[in-house]
Amino acid sequence: MGVEERREQLIAVALELFSQRSPEKVSIDDIANAAGISRPLVYHYFPGKHSLYEAAVRRAADELAARFSEPHSGPLSDRLLRVMGRYFDFVSDHGPGFSALLRGGAAVGSAEANAVIDDVRQAAYEQVLAHLEIDAPGPRLALVVRSWVGLAETTALTWLDGRRIPRGDLELQLVHGFMALAAVTAADDEETAAAIRRIVAQEPPDGLVARLVTSLLGLVPGELLIPRQGGAAAAGGHPER
Repeated sequence: MGVEERREQLIAVALELFSQRSPEKVSIDDIANAAGISRPLVYHYFPGKHSLYEAAVRRAADELAARFSEPHSGPLSDRLLRVMGRYFDFVSDHGPGFSALLRGGAAVGSAEANAVIDDVRQAAYEQVLAHLEIDAPGPRLALVVRSWVGLAETTALTWLDGRRIPRGDLELQLVHGFMALAAVTAADDEETAAAIRRIVAQEPPDGLVARLVTSLLGLVPGELLIPRQGGAAAAGGHPER
């Protein structure tokens, strides 16, 4: 093989092994055996396990970041649901490697790997903002998006531990989770409220957002619902309870 071809092979082999068990449990000998070459030849292409791990993490990170790419058309909830489907495809395919990826370089002492994971999170953050049609968000809306990216990570890691909840349920829950986070923030932040209004305007009356609202309203006792028109609420007073 040529130099680049062999390097690509070793990265692919390493990714496959890291998808089966965590990096600290994969040795250079394991990688050499899986690639059908000698241990010294692995070192010819990579100075050590750290450099090979970092190359593998970069490849996995690029693939994971690409899962957040989605055409900017149709209801946002449908877009996010498709993104979450691809995200969980990656999680399902890579298993332990996904856990290792999100742990960054802690297992093998790689600062470069940690930086790569931060790049993935930043890419996901920017993709969501692009769908919201916002370039420079205020602190509250920025927190909503970053919190949601972290929620997706935590949910996926928890799902991997036994896969006791159907992944389709979690994908939908994450879409609803984004809307819920944004809605709570919108109560005190006009920028987020404006974003919510744009989102809702694109949603069909029988779509994912409508189903979420219907479900939530079903949990609220009627006496807690504040009338929007008439009565004390319209006059600026407090509704009787």
